[in-house]
Order: sequence, then C-alpha cells, then structure tokens
Amino acid sequence: MITLLSRLFIKNHSDIKNPSVRRAYGMLCGALGIGLNLILSLGKFVAGVLSGSISITADAFNNLLDAASSVITLMGFRMAGQKPDSDHPFGHGRIEYVSGFLVSVLTLLTMIELIKSSFEKILHPQIPAMSPLVLSLLAFSILVKCYMYLYNRKLGKRLESPSMGATAVDSLSDALATTVVLTGALISRFAGLSVDGWCGLAVCFFIGYAGYEAARDAVSPLLGQAPDREFVKQVHDLVLSHEGILGVHDLIVHNYGPGNILISLHAEVPADGSLITLHELIDTIEHQLHDELQCQAVIHMDPVLVGDEETDRLCRLTKKCLAEIDTSLTIHDFRIASCPEGTRLLFDVAAPYDFPMSDADLADIIDRKIRDRNPALRTVIEVDKQQF
Repeated sequence: MITLLSRLFIKNHSDIKNPSVRRAYGMLCGALGIGLNLILSLGKFVAGVLSGSISITADAFNNLLDAASSVITLMGFRMAGQKPDSDHPFGHGRIEYVSGFLVSVLTLLTMIELIKSSFEKILHPQIPAMSPLVLSLLAFSILVKCYMYLYNRKLGKRLESPSMGATAVDSLSDALATTVVLTGALISRFAGLSVDGWCGLAVCFFIGYAGYEAARDAVSPLLGQAPDREFVKQVHDLVLSHEGILGVHDLIVHNYGPGNILISLHAEVPADGSLITLHELIDTIEHQLHDELQCQAVIHMDPVLVGDEETDRLCRLTKKCLAEIDTSLTIHDFRIASCPEGTRLLFDVAAPYDFPMSDADLADIIDRKIRDRNPALRTVIEVDKQQF
C-alpha cells in the first residue's frame, strides 16, 4: 500500500536524498498511521466496553496514543522542513527530535493511568465477555500492526529517520501487546480464568518500553551524540582520496536534524605547496562532500613539513614514546622549533574519551619519556579527545 501511495502522491519518489521527497514520505506515513490507528482504537474501544475488558480498553488507548504520535510526527516533519531564518540559521530539523520526545512523554503518562486501572481489575477480578467478533478484531489488529512495523522499518532505514524507526519499534511492541491481550481473551473464553488485569499490566509494560525507547532516541541527538562510524569513515576516505592531502584529524560533526549536517575538519597539506592550488583543492573537497554525503563542510588546512629528515626522526621518536604508553594514542600537527634550551616539539595527541588518565598527566608522561631519550628536547603538547 505504501509503495502505491508514494507513487501516486510523491513526485520523484525514488529520490530519497531530496529533503522535499524525504519530508513527503514522512507526512505520507504519518497520515497513514493516523488513519489506521484511529480505526483500530475505535474498534478496540467499542470491543472493550462491550466485553468489559480493561486489557482491550488499554490497548485501545495505546492505539489512540499512536495516532497522536503520528500527528506529532507529521507536524514535526512539516515544521522541520521550514527554511532557515534569521533566528534559526541552521534550519528547523531538530524539531523532529523534539516531536519524538513529546510523544514519549505522552506515552509514559498514559501508561501510569492504565496501570491504575489494571490493578483495580486485579483486586476486583471479573471475567470479560469475549465474543468471536472481539477475538477476530484483535487478530486483525495484530496483522495491521505487523504491516505498519514492516513499512516504517523499511522507510526508516532508507530515509535514516529516527522518528520513523521509533514508530516501527512502537508498532512491533503494539503487535506483541495485542497478542498478549488476545491470549488473555482466549484464556478467559475457554478456561474461565480472570487474567484481564494481568494482561492489562503486560500491555502497560509494552507501552512503557516503547515510550522509553522513543525518549532515548529523541533526546540523544539533541544532547549531541557521536556521529555514525560509517559516515565518519566515508568522510575520511573521501578527503584522503585526493592527492595532496596527507592526513585528516579533528573531525567534528554537527547534527541539526536529518538531512542537515555540518562538519568541520583539519586536513594536512604539504607546507611547500602552492597556497592557491591547495585552496582550490580544499574547495573541491568541500563541494564533493556536499554532493556525495549531503553535508556542509568547512576544512582547515594544516601545513606539514614533508621530507625534512630531522622532523621525521623526531616524529618517529615521539610516536615510539606514545606507543609505550598506549597504542590507541596518535599524534598530529607535529612540528619542531628552535629554543634556547635545544629543540621544541609541538604536537597534538588524540586520546579516547575513556582514557584512564587526565590530560595533564598524559602530557607530563609523554614529556618525561621524550626527555629521557634526549634531555635537550622540550615539548608543547595539546591533548584532544578522540570520538572515533
């Protein structure tokens, strides 16, 4: 169904890298989710009232929440597609994350109310009246939710959309929750046991888990999560593929919402190269990053002295000292300068975030190891935290 609808209502539907196409997919899936969840919610609510089942009524509210979630997701996609303005020069893409967080809060609040109702059913058990119509409705709901899970997961991966990925997980949890309700209904009908309240609690568990997952996925990018390793590798490989680039470091990825990524990095270039030629090379790389990886790039050039025997010798010595401390440590921006005491080594050390040593202690140990080998050497060390 979603494939047919996309061909009918989305122009250039295969061009998923286009922000307008991506937004159209989000709005289409949101509208379809609203319609399907409202139908399921209404049907289950009527079934819950007629049968007196709290678990079915809870499942109906769960579907109503999903419809509200789809409304907020649809609004989020629409608002995220607004053009940048003077107050938001980097666009409005993060609204998609904010909308996901609002959905998770609404989900968790509803879960609390349904837990209260389920406990009342446990304390005062009643066997609900389960007709074949109610059982068929529950089975149909499971099939619909499985379909929603499949198309949201597929499109979520294609569009790299966290909100659609969260919707897919939520649909799967809904299918499992309704399976629990159906199992309880069958037990009530054929065994005469009152497990309705316990099934209601199980549904609340699924609702709570979905709310927690949605909140985590929404808050993490707002706080500034580490970028995808595959994306980082693609950036490194693309930049280093150009002749004249000797190294890449200090890559920073700024995520302003899906499809709106800004990056900055340092590219090492030969110190004796033509400034005009190197500037044209950097411009070419920035445009290629934009065209192939859909990101805005700012590249800083770091001149590196190439072929100087003394610089190369001291760089090798420094790397050996770092390897003795930890093989995860790397250096960049290495250069040397004369000083009254001898020779000064200036360089940056890249260390993992979880490195079990303070920056000052690490710099002090490196300095001592270098001076143990040659007392005439002095160091100026800057420690960087390495994400990747």
